[in-house]
Amino acid sequence: MRAAACESPIELRKRLPLLFVLFTVVIDAVGIGLIIPVMPSLLIEVGDGTLTNAAAWGGVLASAFAVMQFICGPTIGSLSDRYGRRPVLLVSLFFMSLDYLVMGFAHAIWLLLIGRIVGGVTAATAATAAAFVSDISPPEEKAQNFGLIGAAFGVGFVLGPLLGAAFAEFGTRAPFFAAAVLSMCNLALGYIVLPETVTDKIRRPFSWRRANPIGGFYHVMRLPGLATLVSALFIYELALLVYPSIWSYFSVERFDWGPRMIGISIAIYGVMIAVVQGGLIRLFLKHLGERGTIWTGMFFTAIGCLGFGIVEDAAAAFILIPISAIGAVFTPAIHGIMARAALANQQGELQGVIASVNSIAYVISPLLMTQIFNAFVRPESGYYLPGAPFLVAFALVLVSAVILGYRKTKTE
Repeated sequence: MRAAACESPIELRKRLPLLFVLFTVVIDAVGIGLIIPVMPSLLIEVGDGTLTNAAAWGGVLASAFAVMQFICGPTIGSLSDRYGRRPVLLVSLFFMSLDYLVMGFAHAIWLLLIGRIVGGVTAATAATAAAFVSDISPPEEKAQNFGLIGAAFGVGFVLGPLLGAAFAEFGTRAPFFAAAVLSMCNLALGYIVLPETVTDKIRRPFSWRRANPIGGFYHVMRLPGLATLVSALFIYELALLVYPSIWSYFSVERFDWGPRMIGISIAIYGVMIAVVQGGLIRLFLKHLGERGTIWTGMFFTAIGCLGFGIVEDAAAAFILIPISAIGAVFTPAIHGIMARAALANQQGELQGVIASVNSIAYVISPLLMTQIFNAFVRPESGYYLPGAPFLVAFALVLVSAVILGYRKTKTE
């Protein structure tokens, strides 16, 4: 007992860097979740006052943000491999704060667009945080620690939409200013406590040949099995992004929800994500392995997409939320396989490429899903089906499953 008591502070010190970066992800997610419930109202306010056009502009803004992430993701990842995770995280948090301020003061669509472009350039928090976690995790713990990142993001999404709905009572701009304050506070905290994990042993010289989307993809795709995994991940992300792309608009159209109910529904989803990726994934990995966990995640994601595609009752939607959340085990499992396939000095580059893949999906999916949504809810539409984007997402999950089913990786 005495020995265990003596070891406890040592073990705690070993875990502190992980706890710090997870807290960074929580605050980041809170800032994002804060603004989701009011985006339809804000876009209606600065646009022409219709929900369908607000949804379309929401897709454009999300895609502009993602285009910049795609272009800059490998560059930022390579910079973190050369100069360290700490400076990249701190700089990205600073510009994230400015982005929220611009959106809070904006009274025209073009200002919102500029804010999203600038924010997309420096939105490296998630990818760099993942590289940080990979740096400090032994190979057998990478997948479950990537799950902790997802859990931290889920916790942030529990708090974010709830706070966003509360701040919305003070106006559509208030959540953006609150998000800016949170990001600045997180920047100050990171400056004080965030350690550096890139040592001279794994530091890699910066090269523009690798620090661009084409060069980064070329070097990462040469690693055994990653081409298959990246392809499957891309298609899966296209499907999964149906939720942030249209949930606010879908829930208004289908259930006539306001910011409060939208915030509550997203918070419930966040709770389930935290439970699944913070705890249940360990059971899945233990009993099913990484590939089995990937297939389980695909199955529940497919069920969720199909269900939301045809649901008409709000109570049924709340039943589907935890079912679809189980699909969150997919991402950390596939990221774990990828991280083990990359060298120690390639983790930033790998995470940058993954961020670029996600960004391409962010470019395509919001535009695709919002346009499908608009096509099926307009008064002149021949067939009314607000859930049509979810049915498209269901088909995409099946395509991703086919890719994994017919091509086995060499990384296991």
